[in-house]
Amino acid sequence: MSNYKPTIGIEVHLELTSNTKVFSGAINNYHGLANTQVSNVDLGYPGSLPTINNGVINTALKAALALNMNINKEMYFDRKNYYYPDLPKGYQITQMRTPIGYEGYLMVDNKKYEIERIHIEEDTCKSIHNEKETLLNYNRSGVPLVEIVSKPVFHSDKEAMRYLEVLRELMFYLGISDCKMEEGSMRADVNVSISKTETLGTRTETKNISSIRDVGSAILYEIARQEEMLESGQIIEEETRKFDSLTGTTILMRKKETGNDYRYIPEPDIPCLYLSDEQIDKTKKELVLLPNERREIYRKHNILDINIEKILANKPISDYLNSYIDTNIDFKIASNLLLGDISAYLNKTNISIWQTKLNKEKFITLVTMLEENKLTSKIVKDILSDLLEREKSIEEVLKEKNITLMDNDEELEKIIKNILNNYKEVVLDYQNGKDNAFKFLMGMIMKETKGSCNPKVATDTLLKLLKGNEDWLF
Repeated sequence: MSNYKPTIGIEVHLELTSNTKVFSGAINNYHGLANTQVSNVDLGYPGSLPTINNGVINTALKAALALNMNINKEMYFDRKNYYYPDLPKGYQITQMRTPIGYEGYLMVDNKKYEIERIHIEEDTCKSIHNEKETLLNYNRSGVPLVEIVSKPVFHSDKEAMRYLEVLRELMFYLGISDCKMEEGSMRADVNVSISKTETLGTRTETKNISSIRDVGSAILYEIARQEEMLESGQIIEEETRKFDSLTGTTILMRKKETGNDYRYIPEPDIPCLYLSDEQIDKTKKELVLLPNERREIYRKHNILDINIEKILANKPISDYLNSYIDTNIDFKIASNLLLGDISAYLNKTNISIWQTKLNKEKFITLVTMLEENKLTSKIVKDILSDLLEREKSIEEVLKEKNITLMDNDEELEKIIKNILNNYKEVVLDYQNGKDNAFKFLMGMIMKETKGSCNPKVATDTLLKLLKGNEDWLF
C-alpha cells in the first residue's frame, strides 16, 4: 500500500450558451462552416474594439450563484499576454484580479468541495493537427467561457470524477452550457501532486481532458508515475502534460522552469462593470430548481433512488414531473410511467414530452386509474399513443377502442372458475408447489378478459378459489 497522499485540483472550462460571442457580434456557432462565424474583433485586427455581451455576464453570474460564491460587484477584464497560433491578438481577454465569483463550494453526496473562483474569458480558436500542417478554425475564437477553479481538495480519482459529474449536471440544468465534453464545450485540467507529509508535493498539470473517465485515468497515471519517480530518487518538476486516451498515459508538453509570466494588465478597451444588488437578486430568482433540490423532493415522494437518477438524466422528464409536485398523485407510479412506456414512445418518435398532448388532466387521471387498479399495464400500452398524440380524454379513447374496464367482481369470479375447470392439471401443479402454474393461470385470466380486469382483484380471487372449498369444480 502506498504511503503517498495524492492531492488534486481541477480547472473546468465551460463554453457558455449565447447567441453571439463574448466580445464581438459574431454568431456563436462553432459547428458552422470553418472560419465563417468570425469578426475582425475575433481576429485581432488593428482598430477593432471589443464590446461586452451582457447576456454572458448574466449567465456567468447565474453559475456563480449556483456555486454558492461571493460576487465581485465591481469587475474589470485583464489581458493575459502570450503568443500561440490559436490566439491571433497575442493576448486573451480574461478576469485575473476580479473574477465574477470567489470562495464558493459545491455539495457532492453530502460533502462540501471548496471552489476558489469562477471567471469569464474568451475561448481560443481550434487547432486541427495533421501530419504535415496545423489548420486553424476561428469559429471558436471569442466563444464565451467560464473557468471554474477548485481548491486542491480531492484525494482520489473517484472523488474528482464524481465532482465533475455533479458539476456538469448542475451547469446543464441551469442552461449555462450544453456540457458536451466530447465536443469540447466542457474541458478539464487536473493538477496532481503526491506527498508523504501534509506539505503538498510539486504538482503537474494535465490539460484539456475531454471525458470524465479520462480525468480519472489521467489522475491514476500521474499518481503512479510520480510515485515511481520519487521512489527512484528523481525530482518532480512543474510541467504541463496532455493525456493520451489511446495509451492511457500523460505526455510532456512543456516544462514550467520559470513559471508563466503572462504580464497581466487591465483591458483598456472594456470599462469596469458594476453589478447592482437588484441585478444579483433578480438572477437568484431566475435559478431553476437545482438537481440536488429535485433529489430531495423526489425522495420525499417515495421515488426509488435508481429512478431518481434516471429522471434527472432526462431534464424534460424531470421538468414535466416537477409540474405535478403540488398535486396529490402517486409519484412512484408517475415516475414508473414516465420512465417506462412514455419514455419508450418519446425515444421512438424522437420528440420531447412537452410536444405531446399529455396535458395535466390526462396525466393525473392516468396515474390515478393505475393507482386504483382501474387500468392494467396492457391497456395503458394499447391507448398510450392516442393519449400522447390526440386531444382525446382517456374515457373517449377507451370508448373508441371498444375497451371495457371490468369492474364486476362476480363476473370475474365466474371467468376464473371456468379457467380453473378447463385447466385442472395446472391447478394440481399449483397444489403440488409449482410456482409457474399460478403465473400461467393469471396469464389465462388476462387473456380471457383482454386485460380489462383489475389485476389485484384477479390475483386475490384466484388465490381465494385455489385455497378454498373445491365443491364448485365440475
